Amino acid sequence: MKDKIKNAKSLEELQALYTETFGKNGTMTAKLKTMATLSNEERAVVNAENTELRGLFKDKQTELENAALNAKLATEYVDVTLDCEPKNRGTLHPVTQTLKDLSAVLESMGFELWTGPEIEDDWHNFTALNTPEYHPARDMQDTFFLENGNVMRTQTSSIQIRAMEKVGVPIKMFAIGSTYRKEMDATHLPSFHQIEGLYVDKDVTMSDLIATLRTLLSKFFERDIEIRIRPSYFPFTEPSVEFDMKWGDKWLEMGGAGMVHPNVLRNCNVNPDEYQGFAFGFGWDRMAMLKYGLDDIRKFYDGDVRWLKNTGF
Repeated sequence: MKDKIKNAKSLEELQALYTETFGKNGTMTAKLKTMATLSNEERAVVNAENTELRGLFKDKQTELENAALNAKLATEYVDVTLDCEPKNRGTLHPVTQTLKDLSAVLESMGFELWTGPEIEDDWHNFTALNTPEYHPARDMQDTFFLENGNVMRTQTSSIQIRAMEKVGVPIKMFAIGSTYRKEMDATHLPSFHQIEGLYVDKDVTMSDLIATLRTLLSKFFERDIEIRIRPSYFPFTEPSVEFDMKWGDKWLEMGGAGMVHPNVLRNCNVNPDEYQGFAFGFGWDRMAMLKYGLDDIRKFYDGDVRWLKNTGF
């Protein structure tokens, strides 16, 4: 049996020999069953033979397994100089990437991030922002009203009110989040993302606002951006402006801004004779469209991975 073990050519042949030796009816199994009738000297001989055979089987198995592995490696190898196969890896959505970029710019300018609830009460969404009951922004055509009188927030300006109520002034913060209005076309969605900034302190001026907007846009788009402001009206700022930026040979409307209305400051227990500030807001979906050359805002939410890949994401 020893010679048969040493001369086995395959693991299958070795397994057959093992069964023949140590199987239920194996030769060594039979010897071990007679141990109770043997003398001490005879038992020692059988034990030695058992140990030797098991060692031979184990060594031969290792030898055959290594030989099989080496044969496989000789024909199946990996060329480490080849490029790896492309993997389908997930990436940040362009809207998410835009948010991260904008947040990083604003934080570098000293603004602190705040968030707030998407379901708002009348006070924080309208009244505290100097929006009277007759203002068209409260119209059912624009706002999603809930049965209990609350609304799906129409603007992240409500977070500015909450921030001033909580920490007072001076304050330099920005708010981000989803907002909701009843509109949908190629450039508008019923749910869209908005980012707003607020800076209230002593001696804050319109010049500070313009410089902040120009710096924000220039850092985000990584180029010098020319802006212009136009007179406008918002109930929560006075004076109010809309700001545009030069994109190629065109002026693009970006958002609204202005000096915080004294009534808004009073609603937050801030003395407007001592403190003043500015606020601005815009949708960052549009910023993503401009930066990444996209033409239809609705494509952001189609869930078409092929489209995202074609945009470079």
